[in-house]
Amino acid sequence: MEELQALPTVTRGYMSAALLTTVGCTLELITPLSLYFNPKLIMAGEVWRLITNFMYFGSFGIDFIFHMFFLLKYCKSLEEGSFRGRTADFLWMLLLGGALMSAAAPYVEVQFLGSSLTFMMVYVWARRHQYVTMSLLGLFTFTAPYLPWVLLGFSLVLGNRPVVDLLGIGAGHLYYFLEDVYPRMTGRRPLKTPGFVRALFPSDEPIVAPAMHPPPPAPAAPENFGAPDLAPVPAGHDQHAHA
Repeated sequence: MEELQALPTVTRGYMSAALLTTVGCTLELITPLSLYFNPKLIMAGEVWRLITNFMYFGSFGIDFIFHMFFLLKYCKSLEEGSFRGRTADFLWMLLLGGALMSAAAPYVEVQFLGSSLTFMMVYVWARRHQYVTMSLLGLFTFTAPYLPWVLLGFSLVLGNRPVVDLLGIGAGHLYYFLEDVYPRMTGRRPLKTPGFVRALFPSDEPIVAPAMHPPPPAPAAPENFGAPDLAPVPAGHDQHAHA
């Protein structure tokens, strides 16, 4: 419980909601049939499905643990890294990504979008840490921007549908371009966080542009893929990270 309380605000809320949803389904207090994304049922008044479909990651098991690991690692890394002091901006990113995925979900027949939202966070983290070197089980090394594609390939090997990961990649790329690239090109910021979201976090620090980490001064041995170091890589320190 202390570990959960130590997490940053949005990460703590999302992790708590995901764990409680899974526990509720395991104890049969609720059923996944009442949680999944269904446009017809949403239009009929079951509007909670717009949110609950992001909270269910499957029943307890290896796959659930895998998803929780990546959710915790990259949600926490973003919130404590490039979104430090900008909780409202981080929540706004998730809301935008969730809205985009919800709009696309009926056309790709995806009922639970939590994994896609996690993949969006992985993509944004990877693009903002482009000089970080990573390793897949010690077999080969790559820089962070390739991480989403490595995970996509790994998912395909396991027989999973690629559309779930591709939704996250698409949403993450659109956010990264409009938030990090387009403002530098034009001086305009189309995804500026609205006041009603910012009002939820009055203690946020002023907005600062996300820092791009410089390349390391000298090459070093990459870390192993999947090691449980959850801390983000601060600028000016060791530029290697775990997937």
